[in-house]
Amino acid sequence: MRIVQVPLGNRSYAIKVGGGLLSRLGAECAQLKLGQRCAVITDANVGKRFAKAALKSLATSGFAPVLITVPAGEKSKRLAVVEKCFDRLAAHRLERKSFIVALGGGVVGDLAGFVAATYLRGVPFVQVPTTLLAQVDSSVGGKTGVNLQAGKNLVGAFYQPRLVLCDLDTLKTLPNREYISGLAEVIKYGVIYDAILFSQLERNLPKLLEREAATLVAVVARCCEIKADVVGQDETEGGLRAILNFGHTIGHAIENSSGYGTFLHGEAIAIGQAAAARLSHTVLGLPSGDVKRIEALFLQAGLPVKLKRDAVRRKKLLAAMMLDKKVSGGELKFVLARKIGLVEFGCRVPAELLGPILDVTGP
Repeated sequence: MRIVQVPLGNRSYAIKVGGGLLSRLGAECAQLKLGQRCAVITDANVGKRFAKAALKSLATSGFAPVLITVPAGEKSKRLAVVEKCFDRLAAHRLERKSFIVALGGGVVGDLAGFVAATYLRGVPFVQVPTTLLAQVDSSVGGKTGVNLQAGKNLVGAFYQPRLVLCDLDTLKTLPNREYISGLAEVIKYGVIYDAILFSQLERNLPKLLEREAATLVAVVARCCEIKADVVGQDETEGGLRAILNFGHTIGHAIENSSGYGTFLHGEAIAIGQAAAARLSHTVLGLPSGDVKRIEALFLQAGLPVKLKRDAVRRKKLLAAMMLDKKVSGGELKFVLARKIGLVEFGCRVPAELLGPILDVTGP
């Protein structure tokens, strides 16, 4: 097992990465001295596979858990679903020392974290991410939230978990498309922060695609180390943390304008990162060789790098981009790369440069 610390003073917590950790959930929560009553929030797909083990582990350690199951998919990140969770928590009489376990992928983690941040003005919560994307990215750092019809994650809070438990065994049952989607965030860490990691991914991607245990432990832990380092320096995205949004301005707009669920998050982010790399070449002089390496690694992973857009769809995409949280004074700002492993945030991109980037079509 690998342990990564997120250094945030009295809100610091550990990320534990390894196999067989779900059975230790109750014991780990007991060490945190949390209240007896708790709720496990999961979705219909994950619940079938892992809810029984999670509830058993909690009950064995003396907790009184209740299971809250939401529909699978991005459409559960809605205020209406949040309200239903509130009602179940109140019926189970959760108190301020009670806690919530987020058991699932990024949608469940974002939803359950937001529920925890707002119920009784905040109760503790524990992240048990069951997808690669959630383990390396969304479960770490305390970003919680839900979507509005106008855009993704427009309602939310910064609220840190007490523990993140990454059981790599849960990835064994992950559908291949979901697993590959998570690789988009893995590759992102190499682009924005660690050129050595990027080179390792170029060499070891076949092992990662095969879900080879030793490779997974090393890669997931390294991604968590990078995010912990960034979050430790900038918890609420006042500056440096913005680099984690590389490719996300375009990616989130693709999700929103295409209809949530058409593209998985990682698929949209892969397209967004490839577009951001091309923008980086134009704006910051990212070497064309680096652009090619970035696109090639996404393609090797089985992720898309281009998107068909006619004039109507491009207009919808641009409109969705203008609703991004990072728009300031009506002006879009991007995270762009100078080279693999080094990016800059807050880059202004003239509108006339966006059209050619978004007009690139794929098969």
